[in-house]
Amino acid sequence: MDFQIVLPGKTIAGKGALSRAGLEKYGKKPLIVTGKHTAKSQAAAELLKYAPGGVVFDCITGEPTVEMINAGVAAYHENSCDHVIGIGGGSALDSAKARAAISALGGNIADYMGKEIDGEFPPMVLIPTTAGTGSEATKFTIITDTEKDIKMLLKGDKLLPDLAVLDYSYTLSAPKSVTAATGMDALTHAIESYTSRKANPITDTFALSALKRIFANLPTAYSEPENETAREQMLIAAYEAGVCINNASVTIVHGMSRHIGALFHVPHGISNAMLDIKCLGFAAQGAPGKFAEAARAVGVSCNADDSAAAQDFLAALEKLCGAVEIPTLAEYGIDRGEFFAAMDKMADDALASGSPANTIREVAKQDILDIYASLWD
Repeated sequence: MDFQIVLPGKTIAGKGALSRAGLEKYGKKPLIVTGKHTAKSQAAAELLKYAPGGVVFDCITGEPTVEMINAGVAAYHENSCDHVIGIGGGSALDSAKARAAISALGGNIADYMGKEIDGEFPPMVLIPTTAGTGSEATKFTIITDTEKDIKMLLKGDKLLPDLAVLDYSYTLSAPKSVTAATGMDALTHAIESYTSRKANPITDTFALSALKRIFANLPTAYSEPENETAREQMLIAAYEAGVCINNASVTIVHGMSRHIGALFHVPHGISNAMLDIKCLGFAAQGAPGKFAEAARAVGVSCNADDSAAAQDFLAALEKLCGAVEIPTLAEYGIDRGEFFAAMDKMADDALASGSPANTIREVAKQDILDIYASLWD
């Protein structure tokens, strides 16, 4: 089997990791990309202690858009910054990647959809404050094109950070809704990469490790936000799952969920979780053995029959969704008529993203439409 593994340049983990990061090696004046809430946090205060020349750009509100990226690039140049630090959730980290790239390449981030982003970019440091997106470990960035109402999946090996800093103490203040969304995002990364056509022995190892940690610790992190053990295990799992999608990619769930997020403003991890049971149930019909292996690895099935064990995995996943209170589309407040009117566009956009093609079972447009419709059953 031929495969390659790409990772961040360096990863430092543990409580107080910033004190060991040596941020001065990356430049003197970083653009610190974050949101307004994180900008006021203890994590940001600690970062500024180690990066005193930092220019704080705290204009990330919700999931990043082309306009936010353009504004950040302007701030980078106006302040003569020499590297980029992203601190916060996935939106801040994705924005930092896009800003680092466009500060060097010029133009508009939308110009790079469907292309491999490459060039000589300024040094980049990513510091997650949520446990889920895995953006600190991936070569991907997801940016919303508000003119076309699509979430663009942009990629390139140069989007991997020079340094990832993992300090679970920064995740302790994450609200329950964020813990649920990001935790389910990490779980989806792990199971999709494990059952992807692009999976390899290394990503399989990381994926099963991430799944074990998530099933064991997400309910606790959700119900006991200050439980340091659960928070640490979830942050490690998110990183592991990020490594997985970086090297084995995602499949049908992500291909379909991005467009629910773009059109109906559902947080990414929640839209994934809304789709997980239906999409993974569809995929499991093409790879019951892999889903069965996952079920046995996380301890939710002892069944020797692969099809039965795969169903045990889906049942355990449904139970986990209930434990972290994942809403249905209707419970979230989405109008059924508007959703059905948008389904054809969403299906086309899902196929165009390329992610469904990684699914172990072949996916046609009608399959996607049927799954979207089934969310209202």
